[in-house]
Amino acid sequence: MSQELIYSIFKLVWGRRATERNESVEVVDLEAGDRTKKNRQTTANSNALKLSCELIRIFVTEAVQRSGLIAEAEGINNIEPTHLERVLPQLLLDF
Repeated sequence: MSQELIYSIFKLVWGRRATERNESVEVVDLEAGDRTKKNRQTTANSNALKLSCELIRIFVTEAVQRSGLIAEAEGINNIEPTHLERVLPQLLLDF
C-alpha cells in the first residue's frame, strides 16, 4: 500500500473533520512543503505513516483470509460481501 495514498486519505479525513467542527486545520504536504492558510497544523510523522500502512495491509490481508475460509467452508470459490460481514466483528476485536 502506498504511503502517499494513505497520507492523502488522512489529509482528506482531517480536513472533513475540521469542516464538520467549524475549525480550521493547516494541512502540510510533507513532500512539497505546501501549506494551506489555516490555523491548526495537522501532519503525520513518517514513521507513524509507515506503521499505519503496515497495519492497514495486515488488516486487509487477515480480512481476506478469514473471508476466504468461510467461503471455502460453504463450497464457494469467490468471496462475497456476506463473508466479509461475518468476519468483521471478530476481526475488529482482534485488532
